[in-house]
Amino acid sequence: MAGDITTIARPYARAVFELARDTGQLDHWSDTLSLLAAIAGSEEMAHQIDNPSIPRERLRDILLDVAGDALTPQGRNLVKLLAENTRLAVLPEIARLFEEMKTAQQGLRQVHIRSAYAVGAPQQKELAEALKARLGAEVELTVEKDPSLIGGVEIRAGDLVIDGSVRGKLQRLATELQI
Repeated sequence: MAGDITTIARPYARAVFELARDTGQLDHWSDTLSLLAAIAGSEEMAHQIDNPSIPRERLRDILLDVAGDALTPQGRNLVKLLAENTRLAVLPEIARLFEEMKTAQQGLRQVHIRSAYAVGAPQQKELAEALKARLGAEVELTVEKDPSLIGGVEIRAGDLVIDGSVRGKLQRLATELQI
């Protein structure tokens, strides 16, 4: 389902990003999308958005009321468009994709590393240098310990996934053996 949400959110995120870049309002739109994502992603609002018996216009009005004066007319139009197309649920993903595009525009790539064991500062520095050379951009690492990987690391930078984990290798072997 996560892939579906990303597929749905990507055109909206790209359109907002291009508007923000062309008008020099990247930070403003970043704040706007963060606010909208927080509202739409809240437990109460997410429950309302998922309820098919609530009219889209009502959801739109609730979201606009909660956001209040923090939204510009363009921000309000985005909410109206998403409500009209029954896409309010993807606001958090739109915000995430927008932030990825913004950091890429600034020459910085967000890289998420999951490792079976703790990764020390020297290893993080080595990984950052290797990824900088591979991606051709400065990298900002987020490192997470995940013992379920059994061993090795999994690296995610946008759509690029490098799975060097033991769990990933076992899954690929099981697939090849048709187990």
